[in-house]
Amino acid sequence: MSLLANLHRHDRSIVVALLLGVTLVCWLYLLVGVEMPMPEMAGMAMPMATPGWTVGHFFLMLVMWSAMMAAMMLPSAVPMLLFYDAVAQKRGGPAIGLTLLFALGYLVVWFCFSLGAVILQYALDQATLLSPSIRTTSAVLAGIILIAAGLYQWTPLKQACLRRCRSPLDFVMTEWRSGSRGALSMGLRHGVFCLGCCWMLMLLLFVGGVMNFAWIAGIALFILVEKLVPAGHWVGKAAGLVLIGWGGWVLASLTPMT
Repeated sequence: MSLLANLHRHDRSIVVALLLGVTLVCWLYLLVGVEMPMPEMAGMAMPMATPGWTVGHFFLMLVMWSAMMAAMMLPSAVPMLLFYDAVAQKRGGPAIGLTLLFALGYLVVWFCFSLGAVILQYALDQATLLSPSIRTTSAVLAGIILIAAGLYQWTPLKQACLRRCRSPLDFVMTEWRSGSRGALSMGLRHGVFCLGCCWMLMLLLFVGGVMNFAWIAGIALFILVEKLVPAGHWVGKAAGLVLIGWGGWVLASLTPMT
């Protein structure tokens, strides 16, 4: 009983430590993989684009994308997870376990997105539209992605999903489900809202380069600002205009991207 009481007392600190640990491991994986892109060895390197896809290469790409999504998205989900943890703790449940199930559901959604991203990467690679750094070599495709991402920032769907991501209180009050299954379900639902908010931003990775660590970190920082800063939704809309202008300039110049 004393151990359970001690865990209950330090519940919030344990959750923060676990989330921070997972996030740091993922960022270190990305940093090492980008700075020292070695051959595909034991799954520890970030594999470069290659014309010869194998099952092993596909798996390593899936690991890379999954780690990248966890590194980019977990920080912006921390307020939601901590708020859920506080509510679960007040209700007298095993808050740590429930919060981890919530986080698991959230990450499952982004794992599914990672699977789709690898399939898209394979298709682009087979069409010879990717460089070794997994960046599109087509100025037309880059411009289209930039404009589409910018326009999406202004759509009602984007704004609706962003509101749910920015308000843990609103989400928990309207989506609360009890028990372990409920925690997992809530994590999945929050992940879907988060995916609806950010999926087009993730496609920008094909513009700046999936192997570009600064580009990855920049998108992650923007998502953090958009979700957590009081005026984040206006920052997002302003960024949308910038992306539209950038994409228009790329298409107008028709300069091949290398």
